[in-house]
Amino acid sequence: MAIYKTLNIEEENSLVSSDVVTNVKDVVSSGMWADGAGTLTSFFTSSTQSSSNHQYFLDVHAADPQSDSTAKPQFSVAYGHFNGSGSAGAIGVDGNRASAAIYRQLANTLLGPNEEKFSFAASDGAHTKPEFVYAISIARQQLREKMDPGNWELHLSGSGGPDNVMKLIDDSNATTNPEINQGGRVFNIVSGSISGGTATTKIPATSQPGGGLGLFYPDMGILILNGPVISSPMSASLSASVASNTEGGNVGKFYEKIELGSYFQARREEVISSQHYFCRVPNKEFNFSSNPTFTSGSQGNFTVPTFYRNPKSFITQVGLYNDNNELLAIAKLSKPLLKSYSREAIIKVKLDF
Repeated sequence: MAIYKTLNIEEENSLVSSDVVTNVKDVVSSGMWADGAGTLTSFFTSSTQSSSNHQYFLDVHAADPQSDSTAKPQFSVAYGHFNGSGSAGAIGVDGNRASAAIYRQLANTLLGPNEEKFSFAASDGAHTKPEFVYAISIARQQLREKMDPGNWELHLSGSGGPDNVMKLIDDSNATTNPEINQGGRVFNIVSGSISGGTATTKIPATSQPGGGLGLFYPDMGILILNGPVISSPMSASLSASVASNTEGGNVGKFYEKIELGSYFQARREEVISSQHYFCRVPNKEFNFSSNPTFTSGSQGNFTVPTFYRNPKSFITQVGLYNDNNELLAIAKLSKPLLKSYSREAIIKVKLDF
């Protein structure tokens, strides 16, 4: 049988202590990939991905979807060209112009209403607006809310093979006031690595060969890479095919560089809202139990004689009820809590949502 005690609830701005504290916000960082993993080292695509969309993007899995039916996409890779080059079709010619569709979709999502092209920091201190870009978009079920800036690192295989990798991170550790636009916060993608969650080496975007390597949108979970810079022999040597009305296979080439790099570490950030219920147990309350073994005989004598004038009980769980005494939630203690006239306790129940 439950023993009820009414919680003392005060207004948020009240000077009187309340038993209920609402709308508590906590920022939680966790591994972004399948099963909470922080790092991916194996990458797989599905041969059954729809033929109608594989020319636009490729879904990348952490496990082989051919042998693991539970494998879900972790992120997608794509190639976009402002004029549609590198994909079949042209203005007035049959074809989907998939690369143009991808570029416009990314621009509409991330850029402002008066911006048409992505702008990257150039080595001369100005900005460059290349015709084509590569993109990585994190799957919604993995991203949840947003990526954790300064806590991701991606390796792309370089021109020297899988042992020669290009390591990408963002410059959030050096940027105290990031640019904000339609896609949320924007950081530069630079060359470097992270260790223990912090950047260990970093080159400013303006000092990169050819300029900035890309743009990072943590609130959208999207990485935009500067196509010509990433394609150059000094970088990942992607050898992008940008011929007009020609399917260049650039999406597959980009995926291969990621697969050979064999490393994508990332964490996500979530804001968890919670309510705290302080269940106060005064010394003269909750010292008796409704367990039938607590007493014996018709007189209700204590089963344990020493309980006379000094009863003891053990609290094992706390229930939260509404005004109609209907059980809404129950919290179980990790171990029974001893209660007597000489002991008091405060049990905090936290509800996250």
